[in-house]
This record gives sequence, structure tokens and C-alpha cells, in this order.
Amino acid sequence: MLTGYRLMWMMVIFDLPVGTKKERRAATRFRNDLLDQGFEMCQFSVYMRFSGGKEQVETYTKRIERALPKTGLVQILCFTDRQYETIVSFDGRTREKAKENPKQYVLF
Repeated sequence: MLTGYRLMWMMVIFDLPVGTKKERRAATRFRNDLLDQGFEMCQFSVYMRFSGGKEQVETYTKRIERALPKTGLVQILCFTDRQYETIVSFDGRTREKAKENPKQYVLF
């Protein structure tokens, strides 16, 4: 059964070197790979993606691992859909409205 406690979000946070042309290309390739996998950019080096559960999180984690640049720090945070509902965001000094969770479809 799919519940807000089983459905997961993945947040990929990274700090990649961009001092040389080769490093910039590797960082761009990594960001594009995240986009190709359905991640959305939240901030320049923070990307998020919704997933159906822990098994899917593990699949995406393996894909990210295969796409890692040779240098830099990449971290993956996972949290439940219920925890996602509690995110508080500010734009400047203005509190933003809570983000709406994506609609879920039930297939029979």
C-alpha cells in the first residue's frame, strides 16, 4: 500500500570543482544526468526527485553512483512524503506557501 510514509523524496546535494574546463564539463555532465533521470533543480547544486519507495531510491542511487565525477562531494538525502510536507521555505524574508505534493495515481 502506498502511503505518505512509504513514498520517498531524494535530494542530491553536491559541491563539484569547476576550476578547469575539464572539471566544468564533468559538473555539467553530472547535472544533466540528474535532469535526464527526472530530478528537478531546487538550487544550483541541489536537485530533488520523487520516488515510489526505498527500492526505487536504491535504483536511482546506483545510477547516480555510476555518473559521479572523479572529484567533488555528492550527498543523497532521502525522506518520506510526509516529511516533505513539513518543509518551510523563504524567498528573501517572505515565507512561501507550502509546496503541494505531486498527485498520485492508482492503477488497477
